[in-house]
Amino acid sequence: MSSTTASEASGPTSVEYIQHHLHNNSIGEGGFWVLNLDTLFYSWLLAGIMMFVAYKMGKSMTADTPSGSQNVLEAIVEFVQQQIRDIFPGSNSLIGPLALTIFVWVFLMNAMDLLPVDLLPRLGQLVGIEHMRVVPTTDLSTTFALAISVFVLIIYYNIKIKGLTGYIKMFLFHPFGKYMIPVNIVMTTVEELAKPLSLGLRLFGNMFAGELIFMLIALLGGASLFGLIPQIAFGTGWAIFHILVITLQAFIFMLLTIVYLAMASQDADEH
Repeated sequence: MSSTTASEASGPTSVEYIQHHLHNNSIGEGGFWVLNLDTLFYSWLLAGIMMFVAYKMGKSMTADTPSGSQNVLEAIVEFVQQQIRDIFPGSNSLIGPLALTIFVWVFLMNAMDLLPVDLLPRLGQLVGIEHMRVVPTTDLSTTFALAISVFVLIIYYNIKIKGLTGYIKMFLFHPFGKYMIPVNIVMTTVEELAKPLSLGLRLFGNMFAGELIFMLIALLGGASLFGLIPQIAFGTGWAIFHILVITLQAFIFMLLTIVYLAMASQDADEH
């Protein structure tokens, strides 16, 4: 999020400011049953915007005189398809739409980090919403929900291609053969669980760090005009660099999804 003045002379301390901005607008009794309403709202809002724009562009696409937006969309689709052709064995009608959706949706959620850090939270306070976090991918609930969805597909394709017996054999005899079954079970279980963990934690860690840096930059402003100069300079520089980060994280999440599903789609003999 690009920076705005973090506090005034009578405002909160730096610790209070950061704690306030890291607090979700939640309901529930704690633990697993907490619902982060701001995460749900912004993630589904961005999904709705993505679907609406895709629908409108799909209705207006032409082969003879493509518009600039159509050229951009076609470039993104071709880029995603090229990754699939390079990694995924054979053809599958689900992988292309899934990879494209993941890339665009994760990118849009990440891009919320480029908004001014205090803009939407301050607007929320005007209508009585005390806490608001606007970057869904800085919430573990979002990144792990995406990762678990991919993990379910990994299990599905493993069973579909290898069969239930073949999938079970993968745990029993991989990677050390039939004489090391207890070790194989532990090793393969860890290997499989590492896939959703790496997907969810990598995205969350990078986006959370970026959000925290924007908050620290916002604290540079203070109440003086001279305080705004380093705030604007550092905020602009980090925002420019962060464009690369949010794009790269969306690409990595999409790419690992394709890789993991490609591995799950291999025959038992190829595994």
